[in-house]
Amino acid sequence: MKVEDVLRQKKAAILEKWFQLLLDTYPAETSRFLKEEKNQFANPVGHAFYQGIEGLYEGLLQGLEPEKISPFIDKIVRIRAVQDFLPSQANAYIFLLKRAIREELAAELRENRVPIKELLTFESRIDELALHSFDIYMKCREKIYEIRVNEVKNRTAKLLERANLVLNLP
Repeated sequence: MKVEDVLRQKKAAILEKWFQLLLDTYPAETSRFLKEEKNQFANPVGHAFYQGIEGLYEGLLQGLEPEKISPFIDKIVRIRAVQDFLPSQANAYIFLLKRAIREELAAELRENRVPIKELLTFESRIDELALHSFDIYMKCREKIYEIRVNEVKNRTAKLLERANLVLNLP
């Protein structure tokens, strides 16, 4: 049986496990809220995470290029880029998919019902996504720093104006 077929059959379980692993990167109370609150308006972060991982998973199954899956990566990375994570921690969610897959396919792997070579090829696509995720993360962080620098410049200019240190020429 092809690995993609098995992954399609176990999609719901793998997504649920991956979602839980992603939520486990947060404190227990936050994780519980993100998982239990199903209303997308009361819990936009949890909703964005689930939509993002679902789109990533489906894109991987379809063999799409990382660039075509970018909107789903972006949903997750934009949130994690503004949170208090190291870059490696912010992007580790991609690698958690490997763990979810291995845990869900444990029996199939033990019984050799899934070709290990196909699984490794699939996992290399996950690695490519991780690199792409890091690129998107860095663009988000650059934008954040750009906004911060502009804010400091604006504040400094306003302070100088108030102190009458800037000539207001027509």
